[in-house]
Amino acid sequence: MSNPQPPRRSLLRIPLFRLLAINLAIGACAAALLVGGLLWLNPGHLRELIFADASPGVALGLLLASFLITFGSAAMGSAIMAQGRKEDSGKGGGHGSSRLAVQEVAQRTHAR
Repeated sequence: MSNPQPPRRSLLRIPLFRLLAINLAIGACAAALLVGGLLWLNPGHLRELIFADASPGVALGLLLASFLITFGSAAMGSAIMAQGRKEDSGKGGGHGSSRLAVQEVAQRTHAR
């Protein structure tokens, strides 16, 4: 007798998790490109400084991890904040108004 198990939902089938995973991957690619670019361009003799150390893997790992956290979270945060724009139908952010607060104040003072 086989015991039928309920179908498991994959994490990638959840839209929010899929959105975050895709944007984390985008941020990770940007971080890897930036670290590679820094090593290639060697600004301030950074590459020489890293590889002159007894354990360059630790320095490279910390550099890559810090950029991965920074760019990954920035990409995920911007994706989450852009979610509401799909429903605005081109109005821009800020409760349906595309005007800046400075523009509102300037218009009110000129109207007086």
